[in-house]
Amino acid sequence: MIYNRLFKPTLYAIILSFSMLFGCSTDKLITNKVSKEFKKSSLIKQYQVGFALYNLEEKKMIFEQDADKQFTPASNTKLFTFYAALKMIPERMPALRYIERNDSLIFWGTGDPSFLQSELKDKSAYNFLSSTNKKLFFAPGRYTGSFFGSGWAWDDYNDYYQAEINELPLLDNTVWVKGNQAGGFSITPKSFTSCFVKDSTNTTGDFFVKRKFNTNEFEYNAVHVKANFAQQIPFKVSNATTLSLLADTLHKSVELIEMKMPADAKTLPGASRDSVLKTMLLPSDNFIAEQLLLVCGDKLSDTLNSDKTIQYVLKNYLAALPQKPRWVDGSGLSRMNLFSPKDMVTVLNLIYDEVNNRAKLFDMLPAGGKSGTLKNAYPKTNEPFVFGKTGSLTGVHNQSGFVVTKKGKIYTYSFMNNNFVNPTAAVRTEMVRIVTYIHDNF
Repeated sequence: MIYNRLFKPTLYAIILSFSMLFGCSTDKLITNKVSKEFKKSSLIKQYQVGFALYNLEEKKMIFEQDADKQFTPASNTKLFTFYAALKMIPERMPALRYIERNDSLIFWGTGDPSFLQSELKDKSAYNFLSSTNKKLFFAPGRYTGSFFGSGWAWDDYNDYYQAEINELPLLDNTVWVKGNQAGGFSITPKSFTSCFVKDSTNTTGDFFVKRKFNTNEFEYNAVHVKANFAQQIPFKVSNATTLSLLADTLHKSVELIEMKMPADAKTLPGASRDSVLKTMLLPSDNFIAEQLLLVCGDKLSDTLNSDKTIQYVLKNYLAALPQKPRWVDGSGLSRMNLFSPKDMVTVLNLIYDEVNNRAKLFDMLPAGGKSGTLKNAYPKTNEPFVFGKTGSLTGVHNQSGFVVTKKGKIYTYSFMNNNFVNPTAAVRTEMVRIVTYIHDNF
């Protein structure tokens, strides 16, 4: 009996010690194997690389390489915007704020990007405004920022991915130009048709439209337009443009009014928040990302400001980040953003817990070989094993997300590559090789 009393706790201690030793040995084995994959890569040695691999189930970091250094995140920034939206925006987007006074309906923008957006096609605000028999008045002034984010490249103002920021965005804040079989082109919204001017002296090159920087004057060259031509061009936002588009879309008059939004202004529910987030993440939509920061700000005060939203999120939801980031916009267009791989992994883990539904989260993220910006990065498989966000600028290419291994384990990872002169395809191939190795071996 004495022997049994002594043996049982001793045996338990041995088993516990063995389990702990085995667990530590497994972690060390993974660390050594991944480390070897990095060391044998001649390409990775040519530029700045940061990498973090985190065991989601056991809640511990498995491998790091310069994971506490800060990198330009590019569109990985959208993961921070994604988390902010999950914490601050209700399940139905606030489409408008409004009050009704006698025979008038006065409304304010919330930054909501879904108003007749090309993918979402949300008609919540449209139906509400078009169905009322009251006089419509738009009250501008809630947005207090610039039409571009901090550090954006102003040379890119004509490119589809850099639409301007405002409090009441309409139709992606862009104009669509599409070719037709007759060699001409159509313009959407049609109200911009009178703003297009042909440069008869330019008869060379492919057909292309360029807007003047400070006005909605669009110039195009005098050449044949191919039937499959399509160009999406940001328009110059202004109160006048907003009123014109509203009147043209709603088929009724909308007037301007100077009025501060009262505290008792009602909220019109709009599109599903999660559908908007998915539409941002899959194609990496910069316009939606920037506007979402303003929608978050609708919860804070009667003004909308990206900087205020960012500071609020950092203070109230991300104070425990491993490194203090520099976060300046919602989309990652700015090179002023600086995040570490550890920061990215931390935010991904917070997102995982906040969504609290693996299938739902993975459906919202690009999937390797299947959807979004990861569709062509990984080979097509029956079951995708990578779900995450890419981020690319010149000399920058990153991936941050989740990798599911053949053994069914889930690891959070952030792979950040900066300051390379190699082709982006080569950098992507090396990332895919290492992430696939993790999938295959652990």
